[in-house]
Amino acid sequence: MKLSTKSRYSVTALYELALHYGEGAVPLKEVSEAQGISENYLEQLMSTLRKKGLVQSVRGAQGGYMLAKSPCAISIGEIITAIEGPIALVDCLLADADAKGQACTRAGACVTRNVWGKVGDSIRKVLDSITLKDLCDDNGTDENGYWAHGEGCGAELRKAKSAGRKKGAPRIARTGRAAGTDRKDGKEKAV
Repeated sequence: MKLSTKSRYSVTALYELALHYGEGAVPLKEVSEAQGISENYLEQLMSTLRKKGLVQSVRGAQGGYMLAKSPCAISIGEIITAIEGPIALVDCLLADADAKGQACTRAGACVTRNVWGKVGDSIRKVLDSITLKDLCDDNGTDENGYWAHGEGCGAELRKAKSAGRKKGAPRIARTGRAAGTDRKDGKEKAV
């Protein structure tokens, strides 16, 4: 399975909007410059993403685009599905094996169809488990754990920055996770 440029650029564009979440509309020119994507191409993508309810547009001099939902509520799988349609490795998985109009005449007797279905399910689960906020946490913070681009989708980091870190509170690592997090079991340990 190979993701299209449309999918990759859509995720990248919405990542940029997530970095500015809560700051109002972001002009496409700014997204284009920050992510190295053609402004005309972005306009086409944003039109589809707006129709699917992932972004809102604001007209006028201060216009642009902003996320329609919180970065925590938009998964990478949702973005890709909005642009590409259902995620399926083979066409025969887009309909029931015995459905009228099935792409493959052997779908009902195919020994490998279940394999491709399981692989597709695994891919969907992973893509649906990663949100725009996760991307921000992994890529959008500076060396002190604060948002490098405004403080877009990190309300908890904005609070921490304005209140100052309390004595004994775990410091925030560059990835936006608490330092000392054991990535294998996901448990956090204060450092």
